[in-house]
Amino acid sequence: MRVETLLNKVYSFKSFVYSKVHFETQSNEDVLVIEIAPRKNGQVHCSRCRRQCPVYDRMADTRDFDFIPLWNIRVVFRYRMRRVRCPVCGVKVERIPWADGKMRIAKPFQLFLAVWAERLSWKETANAFHTSWDSVYRSVEHVVSYGLKHRNINNIAAIGVDEVQVHAGHNYITLVYQIDAGIRRLLYVGKGRTVKSLLGFFREIGKGKSQRIKFVCSDMWKPYLKVIGKKAPQALHVLDRFHVVQHMGKAIDKIRNEEAKRLEKEGFENVLKRSKYCFLKNEENLTDKQKTKLDDILKYDLKTVRAYLLKQSFRLFWTYKSPYWAERYLEKWCASAMRSQLEPIKKFVKTVRNHQSLIMNYFKAMKAYSSGVVEGLNRKVNLVTRKSYGFRSDKILGIALLHHLGKLPRPEFNHKFC
Repeated sequence: MRVETLLNKVYSFKSFVYSKVHFETQSNEDVLVIEIAPRKNGQVHCSRCRRQCPVYDRMADTRDFDFIPLWNIRVVFRYRMRRVRCPVCGVKVERIPWADGKMRIAKPFQLFLAVWAERLSWKETANAFHTSWDSVYRSVEHVVSYGLKHRNINNIAAIGVDEVQVHAGHNYITLVYQIDAGIRRLLYVGKGRTVKSLLGFFREIGKGKSQRIKFVCSDMWKPYLKVIGKKAPQALHVLDRFHVVQHMGKAIDKIRNEEAKRLEKEGFENVLKRSKYCFLKNEENLTDKQKTKLDDILKYDLKTVRAYLLKQSFRLFWTYKSPYWAERYLEKWCASAMRSQLEPIKKFVKTVRNHQSLIMNYFKAMKAYSSGVVEGLNRKVNLVTRKSYGFRSDKILGIALLHHLGKLPRPEFNHKFC
């Protein structure tokens, strides 16, 4: 079977034919060159407006376009471009079906690289298929651009908003996920965690789609609260248990840390040493060693023990189903906690009271939406960045995250190349 026959079987197009196939040596590497010629009486189109036009002239030099390697041999399409005389656009280069714009990579190879870039790092993908990192990046960018243009975002009912640290220091990105029961995907990546960062998402989807959002999950970060209240006032804004419990854990750990230093300074036995996770973990998640240590510590009359008992009683709040009774319990717990004389706990209570209406929305939403889904997706974000040992810029990081987590539609071809 000839190579031309194989290509016509898997990737044929109108107005062009595979004319010749031969080997060349480029940079000490064998390359399979497939020459393409225009079909006689074939149609010619303007690359800008896609209007059928007459041929103006032919370029002096040929262009090579990388195609999918065959038996680990680099393959290129070679074609001498023509220019057309378009009545609207003027003299322009013709449109070719196997590549867009000035790209030197064939469309099937772009999708091929993009699919493998989900499984391997971009550098490993480039090395495996005899191409460059930049070619892999441009391929992923093209596929993501196509996906963003063709994705359906008309029926978004619930979104989750969170920030992730991506570089050393206070360098964050804002992530917006769709967390509906039927689909969970990344919708938007914004630089920083400011008001402007989240405003970009609402501007991108438009006012109409913003008004159809019914539920929003986020943490207590003020810029996010401000933007959500302004752009999606109709949505039920949920501050779920994950972020609230996280603040409670920080308060307990601060008390434990301060008391451990005091015991050591006053010459007492430091029973709190290496006990951080004994207090932060839920009781059912403790190891046998941690359970034993915690049981020993609970025998002492310590501030940390009082804080831990308050934490355990606070856990009962999340077991309620009725918003009314849950709020009654929360009010009683807050009153009791304020009498504890533990400043970090009292500070936590003030935070809870300031955001009480948003916390209660967790019960009004029937516990159907929480940031637990968001945190799970954030772990996948960390896996993407760790696999590639970071990215050169925030733009490239955004493209990589949308490629992995956006569940974007992809270009379709008659043949499945990977």
